Amino acid sequence: MSQFKITVLPGDGIGVEVTREAVGCLETVAKTFGHEFTFESHLMGGAALDAKGVPLPDETLAACLASDGVLLGAVGGPQYDNNPPKLKPETGLLALRAGLGVFANLRPAFLHEPLIDASPLKAEVVRGTDMLIVRELMGGAYFGQPREVTEDRGLNSMVYTAPEVERIARVAFEAARLRRKKLHSIDKANVLEVSQLWRKVVNRVAQDYPDVQLEHGYVDSCAMALVTRPTAYDVIVTENLFGDILSDEAAVLTGSLGMLPSASIGGKVGLYEPVHGSAPDIAGKGIANPLGAIASAALLLRYTCKLEEEAKTLENAISEILTEGYGTPDLKSQPKQVSTFEIGEAIRSKIVKAKAA
Repeated sequence: MSQFKITVLPGDGIGVEVTREAVGCLETVAKTFGHEFTFESHLMGGAALDAKGVPLPDETLAACLASDGVLLGAVGGPQYDNNPPKLKPETGLLALRAGLGVFANLRPAFLHEPLIDASPLKAEVVRGTDMLIVRELMGGAYFGQPREVTEDRGLNSMVYTAPEVERIARVAFEAARLRRKKLHSIDKANVLEVSQLWRKVVNRVAQDYPDVQLEHGYVDSCAMALVTRPTAYDVIVTENLFGDILSDEAAVLTGSLGMLPSASIGGKVGLYEPVHGSAPDIAGKGIANPLGAIASAALLLRYTCKLEEEAKTLENAISEILTEGYGTPDLKSQPKQVSTFEIGEAIRSKIVKAKAA
C-alpha cells in the first residue's frame, strides 16, 4: 500500500466543481488499487483574498510544502480586475509556483478521436495531434526584475540565466526521448538577446542527446504552425511567456480548453492543475468540464506518486467515456450532454471495471 498526502486548492469559480470530481477519481483509484490518499483543502486565489486579505495565505503555502502533491482548481474573477498587483488572485499563483520551486510546466495536448468535430480545425489538419509543451515556469518576464508601473510607463524585464535554460532544456530532451524523439525549441532569437542565450544553451545541451532531433523556431511562426500543421510537433520547449500563450492555443486544438491538464514539477512538491480559468459565468451551474482537472490528477499519479498503471487507468477511463459520447456543453459534438458530476461518476465507474477485468 502506498500512502500520499495531497493538498487541494479549489480556488475560485468552477475550480471548486472540477477539483471535487478530480478528488473523487483519486479516491476511487486509491480504493480500487489499495492505496491510501489523504486530502486537505486550503484557500487560494480570490477565495483567500475574500477570507484572509491575501491571495496565498502563509498557512496554505505551508500545507502545500508539507504534502506530497498539490491539486489546484482555478483562480481569478472579474471582481478582482482592478485590485493592485499584490492583491490579484494570479499573483498568489505565481507566489505558489515560486514557493514550491517548480520550474517545469508540462502541458500535454492530445486530441481524442471522438472530439475531432469539436476542434475548430478541419479533421484532416488536426487528426493525430499529440504534443507536449514544456514551459519554463520560474523565469522570464513574469519574474524578471526590475518591474514597475507608473502613470505613463510600464516596465517588465525578461531575464534568463544559462542554468535556468539548461535545466528546462534537459527536462524537454528527456521527455522527447520517451516520446517520438523530436524537440522544437521556440524563441525569438532574431529580436531578443535573452532568446539568443536560450538558443545557445539549448544547442549545448543537445550534444548530450544525439538521439533526439532538435529544431529551432520563432514563436510567431510556431503560433501559425500550430493551427496549420499541429501534427508536426511532438515536444515543444519554450520560455514562460511564450509557453503560456502557445499552450493555451494548443489546448483549443483538442476541442476545448477544459480538456487540458498540466503538471508543474522540478521543485519541492509537484503542482497539478487544468489549464482553464475560473469561468465565473458558468460557476455553480454544474456544467463545467472536469476532464482537465481529472487528467491533471492522472499526472499527479504519474509524476508524484510514481503509479503509472493507475495513471494510465484514469486516462483510459477518460478516453472511454468520450468514445461513449459523454460530454459537457463545451464539447458540443458529444451526443450525451451530462453534468460535471455525471462525467466524474462515469469515469469512476470505468476505473472500477478496469481493475476488475
